[in-house]
Amino acid sequence: MEEQKNVFGEPIATCSDRPLTGFYRTGCCHTGADDMGLHTVCVEVTEEFLAFSKSRGNDLSTPIPDFGFPGLEPGDRWCLCASRWLEAMEAGKAPRVCLTATNAATLEVIDLEDLKRHALDLS
Repeated sequence: MEEQKNVFGEPIATCSDRPLTGFYRTGCCHTGADDMGLHTVCVEVTEEFLAFSKSRGNDLSTPIPDFGFPGLEPGDRWCLCASRWLEAMEAGKAPRVCLTATNAATLEVIDLEDLKRHALDLS
């Protein structure tokens, strides 16, 4: 996979190895032509966000062993679809974002300033 950049134009950092995340399950929020959902936002999920996502038809907390999906718990990091994060932000339920692990492709959908307001890794 070619080197992909984060929202700062730097090499993208790992989002999570446990649980293993990313559209390609590399641990990074890499994207490509086959990633129709743009799974590029590295987030730290909360109970509130997991309930919101489930209410929108995307249950991220229930394990699906057949697909190797352990189910997420509050505090887990995950490569989230940019459109789902934006929807959660507009509803006041957005999880915090790890900007160094969020793919620059996210900026096609979400303003950097919105991401920064929810950043885990800005001082």
